[in-house]
Order: sequence, then C-alpha cells, then structure tokens
Amino acid sequence: MIKSIICAGQGGQGVLTAGKLLMHAAADKGLHVTWFPAYGNEMRGGDASCNVIISDERIASPYADHPDIVFAMSEKAADIYEPEMASGGTMYVNSSLVDENRKFREDIKVVKCPATDIAIELHSERNANLCLLGKVMAGAELFSLEEFENSMCKYFEESGKGRFNEGNVKIVEAGFNA
Repeated sequence: MIKSIICAGQGGQGVLTAGKLLMHAAADKGLHVTWFPAYGNEMRGGDASCNVIISDERIASPYADHPDIVFAMSEKAADIYEPEMASGGTMYVNSSLVDENRKFREDIKVVKCPATDIAIELHSERNANLCLLGKVMAGAELFSLEEFENSMCKYFEESGKGRFNEGNVKIVEAGFNA
C-alpha cells in the first residue's frame, strides 16, 4: 500500500499542520512516511502545501507527482492540484471556500465538506483544517478515527497544545460526520 497526498491551501489555513498530523498518525501506526513542505515567504495568504507519502514499504521519493488524495482548503489549491491528480484519486474540498458550481474532472472523486462553516459554528474557525481531516478519515481508509484522534492528541500534547485536544477531537468528529 502506498498513498500519496497533497495538502494545499493558503498560509494560515493549517495545511502544513494537516500534513504533519497525517505523518505522525502514519508513524504511530508503524508505516513509512515522508512529509515535504512547500510555501512562499508570506506567513499568511500565500500558497502553502505539503506532500505526504504513506506506505507499508520503503518510499523512493518524497514528492507526490500524481497524488491519490488532494486535501484542498481553497479554490486556488483545487485549481493547482486537480490537473496533477492520479485518475481515480479523491479530492477532499473545503466547500465553504470553493465555488459550489465548480466543475471537476470526471475521472476523480470529489468529496465536499463545508469545513470553514462547521469550524465557525463550533467557534473554532482556525481549525477548519481539522474538520476537513475528519472528512478524510471518514473516506480515505488511511486510519480509523480512533487511531487518528489518538495520534493527533499525542502530537498536540507534545507540542504544548494539549489543552485544546477536547475541542480538536470535537471538530475532527464534526468533519467525519459531515
């Protein structure tokens, strides 16, 4: 099994963190994983993305030329990475920020989740990335929800942000069930 994933959006949307959470969940599960970030010099508003490769075997390249999964937090991210996707891949779209009438390739699956709207409802707009990750957990068959949440909580605990874990779990589950 090898899954190539691109998490993309704008600086400040948490796409690099989303990739790190996937990386840590894979490592906690004993899988091979790479995380390769790319971002401009702007802290917020510029393009940001990361490549995550998860495999049960050694990984030859850390770059996802034709990703199986694209995690798109913005319209621009969907525009940039849709053409590169592997046929049969899945794009998880933050439909709060991507035009509802946007046309997608017919050979990919598109899963929409109003991540920003859900995060605002839960008074946690900065965690829209976690909401969309919940939707990924619901459909991508990478990790069980429990495996992902345990790894996420461990990551934030080790980062000194464990006090937010209860809210983080709540928003991941909201995305999972959306």
